[in-house]
Amino acid sequence: MQALLGEFFGTMLLIILGDGVVAGVLLRNSKAENSGWIVITFGWAMGVAMAVYCVGQFSGAHINPAVTISLAVVGQFDWAMVPGYIIAQFLGAFVGATIVWLAYLPHWRETADPGLKLGVFSTAPAIYNTPANIVTEIIGTFVLVFGIFGIIANAGAVPGDLSAVIGAGINPLLVGLLVLGIGLSLGGPTGYAINPARDLGPRIAHAVLPIAGKGGSDWGYSWIPVVGPIIGGILGAVVFSAIFGG
Repeated sequence: MQALLGEFFGTMLLIILGDGVVAGVLLRNSKAENSGWIVITFGWAMGVAMAVYCVGQFSGAHINPAVTISLAVVGQFDWAMVPGYIIAQFLGAFVGATIVWLAYLPHWRETADPGLKLGVFSTAPAIYNTPANIVTEIIGTFVLVFGIFGIIANAGAVPGDLSAVIGAGINPLLVGLLVLGIGLSLGGPTGYAINPARDLGPRIAHAVLPIAGKGGSDWGYSWIPVVGPIIGGILGAVVFSAIFGG
């Protein structure tokens, strides 16, 4: 139960800080309005780092179904725990998005563009091209999981003993910097979901919350930031494990 609560609160904190920085940049009359892509990528990176610091010792701070599934595929996480982790992650993402909606409550009505409102909650590609969008998400999540495995290996972790090292020392900050690099280098085409819970949980929140002046939730695209990251994460874990062991 402690591990599941860790995943819930870790993912919730990730979304509060991640979706929160997007809201600050996109919504009208925010003090951070129009501060740009660098602010968004840095905010997400710090959101990841803080979430990992907070819950790494309790759950391993997967805070991402793609990470959970990837670890299970290469035998570093118990498959019996996978459903509970994923449910906790999605619930945490939904609650986190709801908190962001409350934090910026007066600003939704001030913002005319429904696309900007959806952009606070979920990703969308700069150019809609299904094969290219999937490939981008696969590449981004491959880099994420491959990089996390490298950080764990450098810390001298026993395979499967993720929680012993991922929440300690500078390792959470390194994971945050990894996410910053992904956002800066690979985030432009799709907004770098690289996390099914990060995208789908808040997208559901967007659909059900009484957000002033909102539009549709772009369900036609919604499967791509779920499927792409899972594929990319598995590939990242398998390639790292095949080459370097673990």
